[in-house]
Amino acid sequence: MELAYIPSPSRGVLYLGPIPLRGYAFCIIIGVFIAVWLGNKRWVARGGRSGTVADIAVWAVPFGLVGGRLYHVITDYELYFSEGRDWVDAFKVWEGGLGIWGAIALGALGAWIGARRRGIPMPAYADAVAPGIALAQAMGRWGNWFNQELYGRETHVPWALHITSSEGGRVPGYYHPTFLYESLWCIGVALLVIWADRRFKMGHGRAFALYVAAYCVGRAWIEYMRVDDAHHILGLRLNDWTALIVFLLAVAYIVVSARKRPGREAVVEPGAPGAGTAATEAEAEAGDEDGNAAVGRAADKAGDEPGDGEGTGAKAGDRAGDQAEDSAGEPAGPDAAAAKDEAESARKS
Repeated sequence: MELAYIPSPSRGVLYLGPIPLRGYAFCIIIGVFIAVWLGNKRWVARGGRSGTVADIAVWAVPFGLVGGRLYHVITDYELYFSEGRDWVDAFKVWEGGLGIWGAIALGALGAWIGARRRGIPMPAYADAVAPGIALAQAMGRWGNWFNQELYGRETHVPWALHITSSEGGRVPGYYHPTFLYESLWCIGVALLVIWADRRFKMGHGRAFALYVAAYCVGRAWIEYMRVDDAHHILGLRLNDWTALIVFLLAVAYIVVSARKRPGREAVVEPGAPGAGTAATEAEAEAGDEDGNAAVGRAADKAGDEPGDGEGTGAKAGDRAGDQAEDSAGEPAGPDAAAAKDEAESARKS
């Protein structure tokens, strides 16, 4: 007798009168809300407008659902188009079957369309929503628990998943809860991206690429544990090959992007209240350097003049220094000339 295990729900759908309420769909919907909420907070922190992430998600989410379903149907076509199968089942998304690779690919296309309509750089948007997407995946995996699907090899560990359904070729028993492993991994990926983004100021799509690479690492070992039917190439499941290829592409993008476009985008959304913040800070830093140089030049010229302590030369130097400091935040050209003129006037007088 097993003393500890994760029970499976007795059913994955409840009925509110004639309306079915499916656990799988609820997990997907909650995940989308989490992604939009966190993405919006990160977008506003980067200088964008509140609500922009949701507006673009209106394009990204439908495209992502279609892409996820297409990937699943294409890679597991025998479930819908082989002898004895009903091809209409390919449209029954609520029964499970969304491939994350297709969801991200086609979802990115939808996001690109939405971002282009708003005049927003797609890489900046992708960086903002990356951790939220990982958390959405973490939530969405619980939909597999409701459907009693995508579990791993048989095991007797205390956290084993108890499968009770015998539909679709399932064998009741205790198995590795790979849905839980992937859910926890995705939470870790989200935290990693948030930390790395704060620590290294990742921009131009590198935070999103980090999310992709980190997810692929976890997906590879979790995929290896699963026992559901899948196509194999050279002994590896198709999704393992996909994870390997996508991982290499993501890492290559991070390296190349960091060399060609270091730092972050100065403006992520034209016309937003914080759009000019980064550019203003950069200009201020440059202005400080130029202003300090002006102060130094004026003080040197004034200090060369003869004087006794509080005499003419020292006072002229003070006046010239004050003038130069007042203009330290402005471009160097006019103010440096003004400081120089002031020092010259002091010397002549």
